[in-house]
Amino acid sequence: MILQRIAPLGFGGGITILKDYLRTLRGHLKHKEAFIRFESLPGEQCQVDWGHFGSITYGDTTRKLYCLAVLECHSRLLYLEFTHSQRQETLHRCLLNAFRFFKGTPKELLTDNMLTAVTERIGPIIRFNEAFLDFLRPFAIVPRACNPRSPHEKGKVEKGVIHYIRHNFWPLRSFTNLFDLQPQADHWRDTIANVRIHGTTGQRPIERFQVQALRPLPEVLPDCRDTSPARVYSDFSIRFDANTYTVPPWAIGKQVIVKADHRTLTVYLKDKAIATHPRSYKRKDRVELPAHKEAALRQKRRLWKSDLVQAFISLGEEAKAYLEHLSDTHEPLKKNLEKLLALKDEYGPYALIEAIKKASMHHAYGAHYIENILYQERTPKTLHPPVRLKQEKLNRIRLDEPSLADYDAFIIKRRNPS
Repeated sequence: MILQRIAPLGFGGGITILKDYLRTLRGHLKHKEAFIRFESLPGEQCQVDWGHFGSITYGDTTRKLYCLAVLECHSRLLYLEFTHSQRQETLHRCLLNAFRFFKGTPKELLTDNMLTAVTERIGPIIRFNEAFLDFLRPFAIVPRACNPRSPHEKGKVEKGVIHYIRHNFWPLRSFTNLFDLQPQADHWRDTIANVRIHGTTGQRPIERFQVQALRPLPEVLPDCRDTSPARVYSDFSIRFDANTYTVPPWAIGKQVIVKADHRTLTVYLKDKAIATHPRSYKRKDRVELPAHKEAALRQKRRLWKSDLVQAFISLGEEAKAYLEHLSDTHEPLKKNLEKLLALKDEYGPYALIEAIKKASMHHAYGAHYIENILYQERTPKTLHPPVRLKQEKLNRIRLDEPSLADYDAFIIKRRNPS
């Protein structure tokens, strides 16, 4: 890595001169324990390990940064992927991407004792994570776990590759986000890591790699995206990973399924995708599609022309002003109007207007506020609900509240003819 950096600055020497100089700076190495080296057959085993690489800042939010390294042991061909999580689904997603990169799967997968792979261990008896086994089963991969505190058993990846990434790719690296970092890692992987002469094998990993020795990928691959149920709120959005993402307004109130990978987030309703967004790693961020906002505005304009609105604003200026403020909140307008008109039938229009005035004084906008005021201060006008007709369309008819001022003006005109 040092030679890569100083060569463009004018250093004309070779790697031997540089190594000799660095050896004088580092001093003599302490005596270390000897280990027996073992080599794997082509396609026999891949080794996996995580490395922590600090964090990335998105606005006011800082997210931890991890790197998963997957190594085909015979050739030392490397796949690496940076993420902001070490969750179960993230591990599976990265492994699946590695298998796609290798164009096949090994017979064995060697890991350490991370919880996403091993849930319990007593000496040689290992209980593997059930979700991890479910992921490996379609690929017919046998999991292996090295002994605790024995990193040499996984030395090709833990000491070799993670150390190599940290000291060759990582120093002096600049990037803005995960989407900027990963292409840099892919370029380094393809132009340096997998084409260099490996110090142990004496060959280039890309040339030593034997893709025919791997098992082919199954036709149907597992869906390894982060999956979570969600509810569509009245601001036509769902909540996921501390952010909100919009959906079409007609889905308000429905239960949906959210699936996300490193880059995209998709919202499903009954297995049908209804919205797709780029994933945000900020917090308290609202990711909104212009089409969703425009649909919400159209829906709001249609609602203001509906019979429900006309029936409510016929109660007077107080009702109209209250409705305007209510529409500025995230409360569902249609549901609130239906409840307010039902309260008018139960308590009478005058009681409803008085409750609206009191609620407006306290900036309390919503049918539940009006209901609470009426419940505490008023007695229902009638305990009998309106008669329900067989045709549901007739039950939804709402008549404007008559203005008594018009009757008063008519009577005065009759008494004082001009």
